[in-house]
Amino acid sequence: MQAAKTDRNQLRRALDHLAAGDVNTLATITGRKAGFRSLSDTWADTTTAHGRLMLTVLGGLAEFERELIRARTGEGRRLAKARSLKMGRKPKLTAHQQREALQRRDAGEPTREIARTYNVSHSTISRLTA
Repeated sequence: MQAAKTDRNQLRRALDHLAAGDVNTLATITGRKAGFRSLSDTWADTTTAHGRLMLTVLGGLAEFERELIRARTGEGRRLAKARSLKMGRKPKLTAHQQREALQRRDAGEPTREIARTYNVSHSTISRLTA
């Protein structure tokens, strides 16, 4: 058995390359006949039966909670749409400001100049439609 290493270059490199959607890390570690042991949580240890049980139970609970959140969020969005509530961010410009900005843009005024007067980006003005 080896002593604990404090400088783990390869682990640091692996963690630096993690991206959204990377999953099953513990399963991969176990599949390669290696173990995972948390330095701060003694129960999180895949080298013992108790540790594997705890991680499996907690993983199942986390997955269950994710599904509940997804279901609640979807139901909330469905109900909001049924009540004709607008979803998403509020517009930066009022309807009056949008009409005014469109008139100025159609008159040939540069979008950056119009945007500056409303304190928005020029793309906000560019995306406006009649």
